[in-house]
Amino acid sequence: MFKTTILSAAAALLLAVPAFAEIEIHDQYARAATPTSKTGAAFMMIRNTGDEADRLIGADSDAAARVELHTHLEDANGVMRMIHVEDGFELPVDGEIAMVRGGKHVMLIGLTNALNHGDSISVTLSFEKAGDVVVDIPVDLERQDHGTMMNHGSDG
Repeated sequence: MFKTTILSAAAALLLAVPAFAEIEIHDQYARAATPTSKTGAAFMMIRNTGDEADRLIGADSDAAARVELHTHLEDANGVMRMIHVEDGFELPVDGEIAMVRGGKHVMLIGLTNALNHGDSISVTLSFEKAGDVVVDIPVDLERQDHGTMMNHGSDG
């Protein structure tokens, strides 16, 4: 009887554990506009392979004094403007966030060092449910994709 009660309690605990988002990061790279730029950006594809929707809510890096989530939006005059997205980006189940040039990206403000081609920086992405995910991001100053990856699934 005691063994059955313990097994039932253990099974109940296992079933009560919520499903967490599982985050995959790929195709990541960072760049600055010029060697003397004080700002840079990181781009990547973020995929949720878990059973639960999540939200990218922030980012941090020793590579910059401040790190923000940004996107570009068209204003009333048809001009594209970069804005800080304080509430982050939705990441649906089996969906992706396309962090690309001309779209959503991680903005690095007040670079602590130049972003030199071939170097690597570490960025911590913070998710509402999955928590912090540390990503090593190569600096690629030659890449010319200009947002061409925007058709990769849902970009939340």
